[in-house]
Amino acid sequence: MRQVLILIAVVFVLISLAASDLPESFYKAMSGMKNQDILCVKNYDAGASVTEAYTDFEHLDKETEVVSRSYNTSNTNKKDYTRGNASLEVHINSNVVGNSHVAWQSKEVKPNLKGWHATYSHVSEDLTGVFNVEKFIQLWSNSTLGSVGLDWLPCS
Repeated sequence: MRQVLILIAVVFVLISLAASDLPESFYKAMSGMKNQDILCVKNYDAGASVTEAYTDFEHLDKETEVVSRSYNTSNTNKKDYTRGNASLEVHINSNVVGNSHVAWQSKEVKPNLKGWHATYSHVSEDLTGVFNVEKFIQLWSNSTLGSVGLDWLPCS
């Protein structure tokens, strides 16, 4: 029994010595780390970008699917902006305890005379607390108002 107590005391002393080698700032930095999970996707041919960010979370269970396509891009002449369809599609499904930032925008690919790109749409959503996020974002180039059909669920 006495040998076991001596062994436990020796182990305790060795652990104390090993832990004392690290500076106190190390422990402060490790305990002050904040959780982050950030995704940003851009499709320059479609003029579209999406950002999904989770910070300071206690729990994050997420499933994100991103599909970015560019067809018939014109790479021969940099001034030629005629191209085929390009798209950026994102499906987000997450369960969060913390903070969330989901944003997307769509811009004109061809710059105007001042070199600026006109913004067609810009949406940003910030959430804090306990929540679920389920979104399907679909941004296409070369589409008109009637060419994309969406089915909405009716309110009950």
